[in-house]
Amino acid sequence: MPTTELTCRAVLFDCDGVLVNSEASVERAWRRWADMYGLDPVTVPRSTLGRRAQDSVADLLSPADRERGLATINALELDDAASVSAVAGATRLIESIPDSARAIVTSGSQALALARLAAAGILPPAVLITGDTVAAGKPAPEGYLQAAAALGVRPGDAVVLEDSPAGIEAARAAGVSGVIGVGSTVADTGADVVVNDLSRLRWADGTLRFESH
Repeated sequence: MPTTELTCRAVLFDCDGVLVNSEASVERAWRRWADMYGLDPVTVPRSTLGRRAQDSVADLLSPADRERGLATINALELDDAASVSAVAGATRLIESIPDSARAIVTSGSQALALARLAAAGILPPAVLITGDTVAAGKPAPEGYLQAAAALGVRPGDAVVLEDSPAGIEAARAAGVSGVIGVGSTVADTGADVVVNDLSRLRWADGTLRFESH
């Protein structure tokens, strides 16, 4: 059975699309939001992938409308959070890693991340970096740098699991040792390994293994 191994001291997880199947929920919320503001309900959800809501809203609305626009999308996403589920293998993998070696780094707010993790039945780790705790969201590396620092490891001793081009760019900019892409949207974005879900990933003694067959 061919196996890819990545040695690391910490595993840093994105949340949406990596730990929780939230793509449909995200798209529903942003489509509704786009309709409310007279924007294209097809292109708007695509443009927000992997980014903080406040950054997307700032790109899409005039300054006068941004505060209300952000409050609206936050409410829409929270209202739909109960619909998400865990990605295959996510619960087993994250629970197999000690708290001292794992973190979640998400572009979502803390409230949204906790709501989606709860709906998926995943307990949040001690280190949870959200869009609320960084000055610059993905593709800036700040979130991953914060997570590594909180765990007491160098970024080069961490592996990141991501599902968006913005997230992979952030991980690379942070200088992590490896990036595992999750899902079809990251096939050509420079991830070291691309997987459909987390069911074939195993953690043991500082090594993250991917069994390809």
